[in-house]
Amino acid sequence: MKFATTVRLFGAAAVASLLLAPAAQADSGFYLGASVGDTSVEFDDFDESDTSWKAYGGYIFDMPVLDFAVEVGYLDFGSQGGEILQVPAAVDATGIGAFGLAGMDFGVFGWFVKAGYVSWDADLDLGGLSGSDDGTDLGYGLGFRLNFSSIELRAEYELLEFDDADVDMATVGFVWRF
Repeated sequence: MKFATTVRLFGAAAVASLLLAPAAQADSGFYLGASVGDTSVEFDDFDESDTSWKAYGGYIFDMPVLDFAVEVGYLDFGSQGGEILQVPAAVDATGIGAFGLAGMDFGVFGWFVKAGYVSWDADLDLGGLSGSDDGTDLGYGLGFRLNFSSIELRAEYELLEFDDADVDMATVGFVWRF
């Protein structure tokens, strides 16, 4: 594709997004969302992943370009199974998170960063020996969204540090603003 054609295509997309911006701009208010994805848990020799999901809600303070939000949610990190030193191991963790979000909108497209805390609970099984652990730790992430009036498609990547374990959560989902 020629450079001039590429510039014209990007120019047309920019104009279209500016024209759609008022339609995509949602007012400040409450929202509910749900996402599903993959969570990886890593500690010592254990590095496994499983399907995960979360349900969340919050309040967004929407401005012309910038927006800020507060969000709380339930996170199910899945059930990771594997081995530690050739001994069967499994982790099943859940959590309640509270985050602050800051983002920017560019027409129907936007991005955001988030930071907050997650109060988590993990059940551990190592070779038939069971135990549990819990705590409250820092979490942060980055997300992208497509806004369609009161409906939003959201993709997120979150990093959580639980004591000695690193938890990476990648999800996609929908948000309904009302």
